[in-house]
Amino acid sequence: MDLKNAPRLRVLLLGGSGLLSGAAREAFLAAGHEVTVIARGLRPLPDRERQRRLKADRNDAVSLAAALKGERFDFTADFLAYDAAGVERLLSVPRFSPGRLVMISTGQVYLVGRGALPPFREEDAGAPAMPEPEAGTRDWHNWVYGMGKRAAEAALREMAAGLGFRALALRLPVVQGELDGLNSRRLWGWLQRMADGGPVLLPDGGQQPVRFVYSGDAALALLRLASAPAWPELPALNLAQPGETTLREFLELAAGFAGLAPRFVPAPAGELAAAGLAGTCAPYWGRWCSRPDPARAFSLGFSARGPEEYLRSVVRAHLESPPPLPHEGYAGRARELALAAKLERAGGA
Repeated sequence: MDLKNAPRLRVLLLGGSGLLSGAAREAFLAAGHEVTVIARGLRPLPDRERQRRLKADRNDAVSLAAALKGERFDFTADFLAYDAAGVERLLSVPRFSPGRLVMISTGQVYLVGRGALPPFREEDAGAPAMPEPEAGTRDWHNWVYGMGKRAAEAALREMAAGLGFRALALRLPVVQGELDGLNSRRLWGWLQRMADGGPVLLPDGGQQPVRFVYSGDAALALLRLASAPAWPELPALNLAQPGETTLREFLELAAGFAGLAPRFVPAPAGELAAAGLAGTCAPYWGRWCSRPDPARAFSLGFSARGPEEYLRSVVRAHLESPPPLPHEGYAGRARELALAAKLERAGGA
């Protein structure tokens, strides 16, 4: 299907300046559609033809209703639904018609479950939930996020059925993209460590499998969902790169595109935990990095690229426009270097 020559659509994006929402906004505008962005106004959007901006707080029912009351769209992508209340708040706006609606969900709906093993298939999200971790811990914050997304998906299914519109939860793993330096800065965290000349701790030698999705591919999937005549008769769909790599392979690829030759130091998980670095020194590592299986999406004609195809552009963007702030974990760099020296001495003994 030639998506660029599809009829012009009225598109609503709830959130327009994040990594994925920004890529989606550019894809819809490039395809000739009329785009309305709902945002709080914290980050400016470039002036573009066929782009309208409505200022509203996604978490405030009065603000949202003031912006969307009586508005009708052909397609809505919701990047900011984190719980059932968020979905209900949007779909309770008087005389608001979203058209087809895609809620951006996450692979963490699988990680809060018990029993299923990665790579996760769509039906694995029905696994019973794990017990709630200790409040305030890193595990707890991730559990709250995953459980909130499960609840948001359930609310979307129920309300879409009751209101009679088509809806889908698009479940994504970690998103890689050129604009990530302005958002999570996770890739920048690795690039900054690899570029500063010191050794780089690699949890468990970097053998953990990882699976990501490129923001441009997720944006094209949204464009296809908006424009295609056929709609997947599914409540949810995974999208991710075709295959998996290890964390080390991914980082070595990124280093090569950056012209860097880092010295990786394998670090056992126990050593990282004892040093207080397990949750800060290594983005994409640990149990909260999801690996959804995209086979069903691919069977429906969706596609996604692997890091060997998209990562060069992403790395270049980070290096050409470095983020104004380091990754939050980089504040512990001195402790990382101390642990790396200790591990290297032990390895050479």
